[in-house]
Amino acid sequence: MKQEQIRDFTRRISQSNRSGLTVVTYEIILAYIDDAEACYGSGNYQGFRDALKHAQRSIDTLVQSLDFGYEISRNLDALYAYAKEGLAKAIIKNSWDPAAHAQKVLTELYYAFKEAAKTDHSAPLMQNTQQVYAGVTYGRSDLTEMFQDVGQSRGFLA
Repeated sequence: MKQEQIRDFTRRISQSNRSGLTVVTYEIILAYIDDAEACYGSGNYQGFRDALKHAQRSIDTLVQSLDFGYEISRNLDALYAYAKEGLAKAIIKNSWDPAAHAQKVLTELYYAFKEAAKTDHSAPLMQNTQQVYAGVTYGRSDLTEMFQDVGQSRGFLA
């Protein structure tokens, strides 16, 4: 994953509510799978395996966030297990096909959660973070982001 993607994900996580955080987690997983596909295509099999392992750990994050008091959590757990198994098979067989099936399942779930997140208007989970405003100014070739309250103390207060 590129540093620019990591910075973007970090910024979005700091500004996300509960459902937005789930959507960002799916995007991280899919970015790792895309990286794995690129590595596989270029013959970088170690990079392929590493990227799929990162995707598996990110799926573990989704599994840990499930609330099994709801029926849908059991269904999601089964889908996550299927996706992780597909990524494991891809690593073991050194083949893209099992990862492609997992990618398809995770992409469908991503779009479902993205649609559901549009209705969640709750406050961001992280408090005391910088406010980011995009579109205030434009750079030569891209959009420039502006941070609000840069001088204030952030983080934990002791």
